[in-house]
Amino acid sequence: SEPDNAVLKVAWYASEFLGVAASLLRFSEEEGSGGGSIDLAKTDESGKIDPTAVAESIKADFDRSYFVTGNLCIDAYEEDCEFADPAGSFRGLKRFKRNCTNFGYLLERSNMKLIKWEDLEDKAIGHWKFSCVMSFPWRPVLSATGYTEYYFDEKSGKVCRLHVEHWNVPKMALLKQILRPSK
Repeated sequence: SEPDNAVLKVAWYASEFLGVAASLLRFSEEEGSGGGSIDLAKTDESGKIDPTAVAESIKADFDRSYFVTGNLCIDAYEEDCEFADPAGSFRGLKRFKRNCTNFGYLLERSNMKLIKWEDLEDKAIGHWKFSCVMSFPWRPVLSATGYTEYYFDEKSGKVCRLHVEHWNVPKMALLKQILRPSK
């Protein structure tokens, strides 16, 4: 509903702001380029990266819990890549990396697992499960399963539209998880 979407948008931007604030309190911030890199030798005559190489780098990103560390293979993504989830969307690899890193600052523990991977014609789909304990005084526990669609640019082979996320839990239920104290 429209009121629910407005609440989610406010929560999304508030969490982005909290992440930035939390990062400012950290004494050492590791920017770095991220995880691994793609073997750029795996390109065709037009310079398009082999989709298998891109997919393998994304799977490795899951192993590094990129969603909460920001530790991802930036070679796999277009610089102006679009990132979207049920609460909002934006463009820019740098902002995505910053948001992921900052989200990790708000967590005590997290667990992210890739449970299934699908290679399709113009995209790939990664099915995942995620849980975490947030470092708020009431230590809320978030838990969700879902999938992320990774759309590939037809010229470069890189991901041009990422994190078109779909959660297998109602959006408002996730917000309620944040507000509920853990036991």
